[in-house]
Amino acid sequence: MSLRRPSKEQPENFDFNPASLEAAKSIIAKYPKDKQQSAVMALLYIAQKQNSNWIPLAAMKYIGKLLDMPYIKVYEVATFYTMYNLAPVGKHFIQICTTTPVSYTHLTLPTIYSV
Repeated sequence: MSLRRPSKEQPENFDFNPASLEAAKSIIAKYPKDKQQSAVMALLYIAQKQNSNWIPLAAMKYIGKLLDMPYIKVYEVATFYTMYNLAPVGKHFIQICTTTPVSYTHLTLPTIYSV
């Protein structure tokens, strides 16, 4: 597993735009009052989608406040899952699964490294 670090270049603040906020509220409403923190992954996805495919620290803090959970818990989720980008990525971002079954049955390692 690789070490995942947030970008050194960070915006000072973050807010959901009206469409993202509406989507977030809709998702949060699906959970019981004491379980709304379970929406963290969906809200991280919304923040990433709104912010050019990466999640700044300010967005994690914003989500923590929105879900009434410590920022560090949001950070733990964002850094654990590779589907969340912690730094800006290019317009076309390609990820390849390199688990053993895939790398040995469908693609060879030289093929993966040449991509």
